[in-house]
Amino acid sequence: MARVLSLFCVLVVALTQTASAHPVPFSFLDIYLSSSGIQVSLVLHDFDVAHDLGISPPERLRDPQILAERAASIHALIRERLHLEADGQNLVPQWGRVEDVSDRQSIRIPMQFPGVRPGKLAVSTVMFPYDPMHQTFVNFYEDGEITRQVILNRFETRTEYITGTRQGALSVIARFVPEGIHHILIGPDHLLFLVGLLLMGGSMRRLLLVVTSFTIAHSVTLSLAALDIFTPSAKIIEPAIALSIVYVGFDNLLVREGRDVRAWIAFAFGFIHGFGFANVLREMDLPRSALGWSLFSFNLGVEIGQMFVVIIVATVLAAVRARSERAGRQVAFAGSILVILAGAYWFVQRAFLTPS
Repeated sequence: MARVLSLFCVLVVALTQTASAHPVPFSFLDIYLSSSGIQVSLVLHDFDVAHDLGISPPERLRDPQILAERAASIHALIRERLHLEADGQNLVPQWGRVEDVSDRQSIRIPMQFPGVRPGKLAVSTVMFPYDPMHQTFVNFYEDGEITRQVILNRFETRTEYITGTRQGALSVIARFVPEGIHHILIGPDHLLFLVGLLLMGGSMRRLLLVVTSFTIAHSVTLSLAALDIFTPSAKIIEPAIALSIVYVGFDNLLVREGRDVRAWIAFAFGFIHGFGFANVLREMDLPRSALGWSLFSFNLGVEIGQMFVVIIVATVLAAVRARSERAGRQVAFAGSILVILAGAYWFVQRAFLTPS
């Protein structure tokens, strides 16, 4: 039992550190091909660029004067890490003015390649090597219409695009299902909420009901927000997610052997977590023409990753209870305390310590 508690403590500490270390480990590369040439828009999070340029705090980077002063350094950073080839020939960009994108805590670097009309365009990048979780979302457009979406990371650093091609639904699914799995596995707050709901154990039917309630609720609000029907501010949603974790921990301690209302808790707070998932999709800045399949695939990936975690945690907890009912109760009690502390930590951080 002591080993289980120790592992749970280590897990909670690691999750809280992960949640506070990096807000959005993504970059966004839009490539527009037309008869007049290629235009590129690269959006980078200020956290990443500031890290590699030694600027602190990161939001200083978005000051217009700092941006102007460090433009050459930013261009040098990109030249080293982003390579475009047209029919096998390296492309040299004409740089536009580096711009502040305050609502995304990012900067935008425009590039132009006038007169370039390739049959095959290759993109290679490892944008921020210091962060192994970093990904670059690449959108290809031809004559204003999106034709392909690709996600590059440390395992897949290069993609090739043949002009005149179009991606089908299966291609979108293949890209965004893994992204949904990846997001839930690196989303410590969502995971800890689920773990908190599982701590008190129960039959497989009961646990499936809890998870299904959470899934239905967050799928609704994920769709509403991703489609821009209703989009609450992240300044409200992120602290609310933290409070949902605190609530689950306290409910475990107060209810104990009383009536099991975890399915209703999962359903109610699932709406809030769905808006949290949607924040990631909004960061991707997906075009409308690709949103339907991307949304479906991302949500499917979230469910797959979620079930993977649920099966592992439920199996471990069931094994502990099978050996000793008393040990099971102790793990549930100690785990609930840690859940409360982690949720409280995230709430304070998000409500009072996160820059506007």
